[in-house]
Amino acid sequence: MPVAFFQRPAEVVAAELLGCTLVSTLDGVRIAARIVETEAYLGVDDPASHAWRGRRTAANASIYASPGTWYVYRSYGMHWCLNLVSAPAGQGAAVLLRALEPLEGIETMAARRGRPLRELCAGPGRLAEALGATRALDGLAMRASAVTVHAPRAHVPPPHVAGPRIGITRAADWPLRFCVAGSRFLSRPPTRNGPASPPGRRTTHSRRAQ
Repeated sequence: MPVAFFQRPAEVVAAELLGCTLVSTLDGVRIAARIVETEAYLGVDDPASHAWRGRRTAANASIYASPGTWYVYRSYGMHWCLNLVSAPAGQGAAVLLRALEPLEGIETMAARRGRPLRELCAGPGRLAEALGATRALDGLAMRASAVTVHAPRAHVPPPHVAGPRIGITRAADWPLRFCVAGSRFLSRPPTRNGPASPPGRRTTHSRRAQ
């Protein structure tokens, strides 16, 4: 995918990543999965973002990198979480990959996870474990890394639902979690009620399921 795809507001990128295919060749094993759930984090103006108010540390340096860069962090000291930097460099915006639908390399994913098919990639930490992804991806340009994202030609995101983000305590009600409608591979069922958009932002680009 071109860098220009990611050089847009994180909420736009998050919605349009749905239906794209993620391909991993880590450890020499090909794995492919369809992106079915994402969350947008808007950067310095987002209280839930690691870049809130311009905070900078060695751990979050990659979130300020060029669009299309991997930003990988550890959650709760246990699980790696994969994000793709979005918007122009320096804004600290990124899209968290929350769930995937396994397509290829399912035996490898099952061996790594030891869980049923539906649960292999249903959550940020779970999908990273299934892919074999670690902090080693952090700071790498996605297009040049062993984990890449591919959009079908003339890609149109599938019908989806936008709702509140989960697993956070600040700005959790902003409708920045995007889920493919009807997918059984989500980390959690989508919430359809529509909270207010983030200040100064609109999420009407979403193709909501009817």
